[in-house]
Amino acid sequence: MATTLTQNDLLAILDFCTALARKAGALILEGSEAIHVNNASQDVSTEKKNSVDLVTEYDVRVEELVRSKTSKQYPAFHFIGEESYSAGNRPPLTDEPTFCVDPIDGTTNFVHGFPFVCISIGLIYKKRPVIGVIYNPFLDQLYTGLKGHGSFLSRNSQPPVKLPLGPPKPLPSISQALLAVEWGSDRFIETLRPKSNSFMKLAGDPARGVEGGKMAHSLRSMGSAALNYAMVAQGGLDLYWEIGCWPWDVCAGIVIAEEAGGLVTGSHDAFNATKASDRDFGEVTEEILTGRKYIVIRAVADTPEESGKAAQKRLIQEFYDTAEDANPQ
Repeated sequence: MATTLTQNDLLAILDFCTALARKAGALILEGSEAIHVNNASQDVSTEKKNSVDLVTEYDVRVEELVRSKTSKQYPAFHFIGEESYSAGNRPPLTDEPTFCVDPIDGTTNFVHGFPFVCISIGLIYKKRPVIGVIYNPFLDQLYTGLKGHGSFLSRNSQPPVKLPLGPPKPLPSISQALLAVEWGSDRFIETLRPKSNSFMKLAGDPARGVEGGKMAHSLRSMGSAALNYAMVAQGGLDLYWEIGCWPWDVCAGIVIAEEAGGLVTGSHDAFNATKASDRDFGEVTEEILTGRKYIVIRAVADTPEESGKAAQKRLIQEFYDTAEDANPQ
């Protein structure tokens, strides 16, 4: 029999995930101390693919903590985690409630002591993200979101504040945006050249030789997909684009960003397939969730000329016209 979740059930799950994220955060801090203070003998330089895609024993320990707590509290729920998925446990996505977890998002940051690291816990229900919890224990920043109930930020254990942190502002063009991008772990020339071309066109000055350049305010790379989503939800970033993420990187962030008025879609093809329909545009389907190409834009204020949603659509189109002209798919 399929599991049915009520709104009260979802609220209880959100509370559970919030408490669990803080427990996981304590373990992440323990790992950081072991690596950087005590010079412990743990093998923290084992590599997944190369020197910028590091794995530590704490990835596994945090995921085991989350898995054990969730399976005890919600034994009927499914579970997708980065480490177990990498080890070959790859259950198909179903309509059943499914926890989607990145135990340490920002592993390279974690190893280097760069404090943009988080635990990301999402819940997928009927193949749609419905709950998101992202916790950065180094900065004590907790982001939470529940579909239909808004998203919030709690800093330094203070009461939560609704996101975005300020009223949404207009965004006339990508040229006035602060954009988040990531280099990723694939450093082959076939990957780097088109990415670099896209970044150059987004940042470059057309008056200084960059043909088609947008001269965006700047590009940022935090090294954590989940925290990029959270910062878009907060309003500190205008847009985030990445190719190569996995569902556990973005599941929680999708909910938090959407509940803050942001809009999430997938590849250029996915965007084109829905942009003509206001009803379907911005719905994160299973295909988008698992498609490994994502773009998220913050809430944009209505103006006399266009609605905020129309502006989001226009800006995503502008972004893809710029980036993918330099990065043919």
